[in-house]
Amino acid sequence: MSSRSFLEYRAMFALDDRDLDGVSLDCAGGASGFVAEAGAMGVRALAADPLYAHGAAVLAERLSGDLEQGNAMISANADRFVWGWYGSAERRREMRLRARSAFVADIHRRPGAYLAARLPHLPLADGSVDLVLCSHLLFTWADRLDQEWHRAAIMEMSRVSRREVRIFPLVRMGDGEPVPFLDALRADLRAEGLRCAVREVPYEFQRGARHMLTVAKRH
Repeated sequence: MSSRSFLEYRAMFALDDRDLDGVSLDCAGGASGFVAEAGAMGVRALAADPLYAHGAAVLAERLSGDLEQGNAMISANADRFVWGWYGSAERRREMRLRARSAFVADIHRRPGAYLAARLPHLPLADGSVDLVLCSHLLFTWADRLDQEWHRAAIMEMSRVSRREVRIFPLVRMGDGEPVPFLDALRADLRAEGLRCAVREVPYEFQRGARHMLTVAKRH
């Protein structure tokens, strides 16, 4: 489970204050601090992840090991990452630790903001949130999740969103290469009545990962 911060989300998804009007859904949220930090600022947000079914105590216990495992992976593959946005490895670590603490406190205090759910099925009504943010799931794991799964997942996120779905990044985790089926997937989504666009964002950590996919219904 990764503990990305609210500031990282703002950069990864090129979010401004207007984007955060209404209700945002972090899917799959992992141990992100986005919902907790958003709530502290008066921004309405929910998160969905199948791991929430384990309960707050179990998740808190496993987070320390997950953070160290992630840091070890980055150290072992240092050539795949750039540090311009963070400035240093220590600043990144501090951001992740603060986000992790915020997540743990918030899921204990407001468990109803964290939905145990797995794409491509979300326990939410049509158009029940304004913005859906999907970080480091789609495309990141394209070696395990195929084009049809991606289509179903995006259709489901679009179903529950009134406004837009934003997905970051658009490269695979293992080799940092672009996803080969992205163009075909976008064609499938357009055939389903959705608008798709690739936008550059003011964030890069995994080398070459500086674009997101936006998906919205045609009006």
